[in-house]
Amino acid sequence: MTMSENCNCGHGEHHHNADMESKYDFVIAEYGNTMSDEEVAANVKRLIEEKVEKNNTLEVKKFLFNCIDLTTLKCTDSEESVMAFTEKVNEFDDTYPDLKNVAAICVYPNFAKIVNETLQVENIGIACVSGGFPSSQTFQEIKVAETAMAIHDGATEIDIVLSVGKFLSGDYEGVCDEIQELKSVCGEKHLKVILETGALKSAENIRKASILSIYSGADFIKTSTGKESPAATPEAAYVMCSTIKDYYQKTGRKIGFKPAGGINTVHDALVYYTIVKELLGEEWLTNELFRLGTSRLANLCLSEIVGEETKFF
Repeated sequence: MTMSENCNCGHGEHHHNADMESKYDFVIAEYGNTMSDEEVAANVKRLIEEKVEKNNTLEVKKFLFNCIDLTTLKCTDSEESVMAFTEKVNEFDDTYPDLKNVAAICVYPNFAKIVNETLQVENIGIACVSGGFPSSQTFQEIKVAETAMAIHDGATEIDIVLSVGKFLSGDYEGVCDEIQELKSVCGEKHLKVILETGALKSAENIRKASILSIYSGADFIKTSTGKESPAATPEAAYVMCSTIKDYYQKTGRKIGFKPAGGINTVHDALVYYTIVKELLGEEWLTNELFRLGTSRLANLCLSEIVGEETKFF
């Protein structure tokens, strides 16, 4: 029984909220406080200087290509453009039979059906942004309905945005309830929670948001929508991967990591690969646990793999 059910003092709701508050604060406290922003920046700088260059190989670039969530999230998207976008993924298998294809196609929920009907290649996910993307500012009932409709139309992965406003105002219960409910709608389908790290600002906030998202059932945590600035940063990635590692060591549960937004060069992708490899180890170097949210990177990566400028997608 909660305190509110036991108490007749007229402050039951207050006790109940205090109860929930302490529950989430306890979860955050269990994983300890994060490093300072300065420490994170120094660690990232050292990793980039010492480790990235040795990962700059053809094999790693092929792997990175296979981790891409090929994304189109424009207001100009249409059934025709999304169908053509999906057809390029189908064609890739014929054009480059020796290379592994992208990991998933990421679209708005209303295009899940067209991707599902057009996609002919096996082992490629259909990811949909859902839950009032990119701001997460809508009714919870709409988030649930949108997610359920996307899954009904063929989505195999759902990317939602953390309720950043609730998080920053300390409503951890509201944040966690929402993620739990959307995870229950997803069932076995992967739920990726976008933290919008640029809006969270500090390493401490990114750490807390990571813990709460994972605790509430996220299968993946993702940096950004790409609609806010700054988008993904190596520093945010470092904090998120550290949290994933700590959670795994306590629970044995592996959570995936997805940087997205502002991944403009192959070097950017190599930096995220290096952070994952150094913090989480080889076990995370699979597209089951590592994704890159980008559209720009596909052609850049492919160009480096084949050795000439290629604009396939």
